[in-house]
Amino acid sequence: MSNVTPESAELVHYEVVDGIATVTLDSPHNRNALSQQLVRELFSALQQADSDEDVRVVVIAATGRVFCSGADLSEAAAGSMEEGARVLVEMQRLIVSHAKPVVTKVQGAVRAGGIGIVAASDIAIVTEEATFALTEVKLGLAPAVISLTVLPRLTSRAAALTCLTGETFTGVEAAAMGLVTQAVPATELDDAVARVVASLATGAPQGLRETKRLLSRDLLARIADQGEEVARLSASLFGSDEAREAMTAFLSRKR
Repeated sequence: MSNVTPESAELVHYEVVDGIATVTLDSPHNRNALSQQLVRELFSALQQADSDEDVRVVVIAATGRVFCSGADLSEAAAGSMEEGARVLVEMQRLIVSHAKPVVTKVQGAVRAGGIGIVAASDIAIVTEEATFALTEVKLGLAPAVISLTVLPRLTSRAAALTCLTGETFTGVEAAAMGLVTQAVPATELDDAVARVVASLATGAPQGLRETKRLLSRDLLARIADQGEEVARLSASLFGSDEAREAMTAFLSRKR
């Protein structure tokens, strides 16, 4: 069976029901990796939710056993990541600055760049069994771009442990580190998200918007101050011989 998905196939679904916009990543061929097409569609969905006056809350979810596997390494290995790195900076900025509360619902594994989506969101509810890993270090990379939102969520000790080892940690550990809001049994994920969303939806639009502005002020300042610097660092690392060899070896093992 081919692992290639046609460009015409929609990778991000958008649905609004009772004032709740659900944005669903659905790219099974690459485990919801942050391909150019998926990121482009994610941007479009989030912008649509931002401008829709009927939307009170946004939920980012995913299909399958993996929430997001991080950067699309097949694309990264084939060309420059300079533009892609800047786009990922802007993706985090868009989520952080969104006028509506953004809740991330994590049903499965999250790796590398995908953790940036989780960290940028206002509230993240995950299953206890969900796994996380900042695997960049193992590929000669660094979590440069997502450091904008990930590092402020973590204690300095947790950041050093997770970023330097690249090892896997659970949803329960992610909650203890401050990376996510709450970890619940898989059977309770839908209900836990529904409760939080229902509570958020009782907020007045102006109250939600202005409270979000207060909460996101420091993160947005960090993105504005460091975004270009970490994008350049990310692009240079992805373009290095060491990282290209590591990515090629990784992709070969997957085939």
